[in-house]
Amino acid sequence: MLSEQLDSSIPSRKEDRAAIVQQLERLLQNPHFHKSKRFPVFLKFVVTEALAGRADNLKERTLGIEVFGKDPGYDTTDDPIVRVTAGEIRKRIAQYYQEPGHEHEIKVLLPPGSYVPQFCFPEEAKAVATPPGSVLPAEAALPAPLVSADPIRALSWGTLIGALVLLLLAIGVGFAWQALHPTAMEQFWAPFVKSPDPVLFCIADQSQYSTINLRDAANPLRQTTLNDHMITVIIDDVSPLVNIAGLLQTYGRTYRVQGETATTLTDLRRSPSVFIGAYDNSWTLRLTAPLRFHFANNAEMTRFWIEDRNNPSRQDWLLERSRQDTGTYKDYAIVARFLDPNTDRFVVVAAGVARGGTVAAGEFLVDARRLDELARQGPKDWSHKNIEVVLETQVIDGRSGPPRIDEVYTW
Repeated sequence: MLSEQLDSSIPSRKEDRAAIVQQLERLLQNPHFHKSKRFPVFLKFVVTEALAGRADNLKERTLGIEVFGKDPGYDTTDDPIVRVTAGEIRKRIAQYYQEPGHEHEIKVLLPPGSYVPQFCFPEEAKAVATPPGSVLPAEAALPAPLVSADPIRALSWGTLIGALVLLLLAIGVGFAWQALHPTAMEQFWAPFVKSPDPVLFCIADQSQYSTINLRDAANPLRQTTLNDHMITVIIDDVSPLVNIAGLLQTYGRTYRVQGETATTLTDLRRSPSVFIGAYDNSWTLRLTAPLRFHFANNAEMTRFWIEDRNNPSRQDWLLERSRQDTGTYKDYAIVARFLDPNTDRFVVVAAGVARGGTVAAGEFLVDARRLDELARQGPKDWSHKNIEVVLETQVIDGRSGPPRIDEVYTW
């Protein structure tokens, strides 16, 4: 049993709220935050609003207006600054609490899929925050001997002990209920969270440059061009990587990142893996090829789509290359979680027909509301099955909107 309790409600004690504010300041003074202007303002705003009892106001549009000065009518699908900032803050919070020396501090967390902070009080922090005169654990508070000549006083101690027992029972029931009713997010990622091995991210890489410009240390205005072999990644593939890695870090999981050209079958046999990108990632195409929903294209590479093996003539999820070049189009993606028979390891795929779909797939996998919707659409035992989801998203000026579920298939 963990010796800490996560709570999204506002602490009732003034001392607890003050301790949270102190912890927030400690967090913001860390190099993960103090070197940024945007992240401290965002995190301080949501914590302050939550402690003030205004958690209901912590919506994406409100944050865009209050924190980033956006116009009240701004399009949140076209401008994802709130979602991107929140994702980066989750990553930095996870990095902070993984560093030595922060194990016994109050945790200020921003759960995936929400902008309402949650607070985690370790037992040590509770003890420090308990002021003189507060109710202490029974062993420390009860006098010795317990026998009292005053029956009324004896009755009050008995009442106190009974209340403490009932409180402990209630806490135990709460933990038991939570263990028996995990969230959809916890159920989806359970094979990765429970694995003792670091998660492998396989991301598309490409050779982009044959030379590199280097500056002279003594005179930075002077440059020299040298031959080099530069490997690059697509920035839109980095977004899902950051989101999913940040989520795994909140569960205390470690990970490593490799380019698809450097990834071997031996690597995939060592740990659960996440594959990002489709047509620029050969491993994604290999893994999804046998599935019901898989990627396809014409010989000229001008038309790309997701094919349904049960209905090959279906053309619902098709994208013309010329349409993609405009920057405004409807994109589609496959999200899958299954046990790979070739490695006997669980894999997750987050891949779009184009880049907008890949970004939407990464957002879907860390959004509690979307995964709750997946749980509602899937069968009762969906979490114990292999699962494949087809998503769609509207891309406007190169920015993807929220992901929407089109199809769910389990086996």
